[in-house]
Amino acid sequence: MAKTAAAPQLDVRERNTLETPTDLDRKGVSEISTSLRQLLADVFALYVKTKNFHWHMSGPHFRDYHLLLDEHGEQIFAMTDDIAERARKIGGTTIRSISDIAQHQRLKDNDQEVVAPGNMLAELCADNQRLTKFLRAAHELCDRHNDVATASLIEVWIDQTERRTWFLAEIVRTA
Repeated sequence: MAKTAAAPQLDVRERNTLETPTDLDRKGVSEISTSLRQLLADVFALYVKTKNFHWHMSGPHFRDYHLLLDEHGEQIFAMTDDIAERARKIGGTTIRSISDIAQHQRLKDNDQEVVAPGNMLAELCADNQRLTKFLRAAHELCDRHNDVATASLIEVWIDQTERRTWFLAEIVRTA
């Protein structure tokens, strides 16, 4: 039987490269970074769905809806780096792959080949409302662990998400 080489011992500096100094307790870091990982997965899922609907929009209001969804997509995508970097700043880790996103996302994908424009907008409206609920829950978790910096970021994301919901709801309501 062939001997396998033992795994090399990592230098302490290498072993701890992902650890970040923080005054949050380990439980807080774990719970908040888990919440941020789920939020990040949801935001990526919402981004892809928004771009999907942007690319496949049709109908008499094509230009307006196409431009609106492009604007929403840019805003949603801008959240991703902030969410991931916040998780790292407090000493947590974040998503690593598409399959990791799929494991953690709570918002559902839409793989239908054809979706009516009104249904696209209604689905995005509902997804943004759900994201707001997830953001509020994450904010409450941050409050429990006195993580004011993450809570502050989440407040901005809630405002942005509520604005997207408002715009989509107004279109759906009047369509």
